[in-house]
Amino acid sequence: MRFGAYLAYAKKTFLGKSAYRFDHLMGILSTILQFFIFYEIYRTLYGTGGSVDGITMSMVTTNFVLSLGLSTIFSPNDYFLPGRIWDGSISTELLRPMSFKGRMIAENVGESFFNLVFKFIPVLLIAVFTTGMEKPAGIINMVLFVLSAILGYGVLWTISFLVQMTAFWLINIWSLITIKDVFVNVLSGKMIPLWFMPIWMTGILKFTPFASIYFTPVEIYLGQLTGRETIVKCLIQIVWIIIIYIIGNILWNKGQKKLVVQGG
Repeated sequence: MRFGAYLAYAKKTFLGKSAYRFDHLMGILSTILQFFIFYEIYRTLYGTGGSVDGITMSMVTTNFVLSLGLSTIFSPNDYFLPGRIWDGSISTELLRPMSFKGRMIAENVGESFFNLVFKFIPVLLIAVFTTGMEKPAGIINMVLFVLSAILGYGVLWTISFLVQMTAFWLINIWSLITIKDVFVNVLSGKMIPLWFMPIWMTGILKFTPFASIYFTPVEIYLGQLTGRETIVKCLIQIVWIIIIYIIGNILWNKGQKKLVVQGG
C-alpha cells in the first residue's frame, strides 16, 4: 500500500513535468547546446591528433555524452527540504502517514524518469548520429553500465540529501549547494575526463565519492575495467551510498529535534 503511494508521487511528478512543454523544450535545447560546446572544444584541442596518452577523441566524446546525459537524468531537488523549512510546511509534512525521505526519493525518481525519456534519449540519439561516440564494449558492459549508473545516482542523491539536512541549522544553504555542484561537476569527470587529471589528483579522487557518480559507469561502458575491478568499483559506490546516507540520517534525526524545540 505504501509503495503504491510512493509510486503515485513519482507518477504525479512525471506528469507535472510533462505539463510544462516550453520548459521541457528549453531543457532539451540547453542539453544539446552543452553537448555541442563540449564536443567542439575537445575536437579543437585534439586537432588532427589520434590520441593523447592513449585516450582517443571517441573515448572523450563518449565520456562527455554519457556524463552530460546522466547529469541530465540525475536531478535531485536540492531545495526539497530547505523550501519546506523556510515556508514552515515541514511541520505538516512530518505528520503525513508516510516517510518524508521516501517521498523525496519518489518525486526525484519521477523527475529522473521524465528526464531519461524526454532529454537523455533525444540527446543520445543526436550524439550517436553526429559524433564518433563509441559503442559499449559488450552486452554485459551495457548491463553493468546501467547498474553502475543507478548506483551513481544513489551516490549523488545521498550527497544532495546530506547537504539538505544542514538546512535545519543554516538559514540559507545556497552557498553549500553551489560548492557541492562545483565539486560534482569538476571531480566527477563530467566537465574534464579524469584521464586528464594529474596522477596525484586521481589518486585522491579514489577516496572520494565523486568519481563514482559518472566516471565509474563510463569506464564500465568502455570496457576499461576488468571483471574484478568492476565489482570493486560497484562495491565502492554502494559503500559511499551507505556512509553518506547514515551521516545524513543522523543529521535528519537531530534536525527534527531542533525543529521541535524551535516550534515550541
